[in-house]
Amino acid sequence: MRKFQGRVVAPGRAKAQALVSKQGFNTLASYQKSFLVHDKKATCSDQNNPDIYKKPMAGVALCLPQTIGSTTGGMILYTAAAYGRQPACMLFAEKIDSLAAAGVLLVDIWTDQDMPTIDDLGQEFLDYVQNGMQITVEEDGVVIVE
Repeated sequence: MRKFQGRVVAPGRAKAQALVSKQGFNTLASYQKSFLVHDKKATCSDQNNPDIYKKPMAGVALCLPQTIGSTTGGMILYTAAAYGRQPACMLFAEKIDSLAAAGVLLVDIWTDQDMPTIDDLGQEFLDYVQNGMQITVEEDGVVIVE
């Protein structure tokens, strides 16, 4: 078990299994197909991200360096939450980027869904965490990886 301290971007608690992307997470490419086919598991459709391609994203602890890609990224996160297909939490090794931050705020303010978000966890966090590990997010930004 390891504990990591990050900065709280969106408050809350979460407990979920880790889904880890070692590269930037392209929000649009990852969610696009699941929206088109009404996939409730939100299976990742970004073929350029072998870490998470074809893996369900709904209800997981999404661990990533930061998001990349389209300026629609924030709206995609909001849409995922509006459909109840968002990650249980988002955990950023780096400081959150502006596109993801916009989406996290939209989710927090405009939906009834919880998606606690912690950033600035450090590269050591991303190096340590692996798919399937149990993640617990505390309200003060502590992330426990088991």
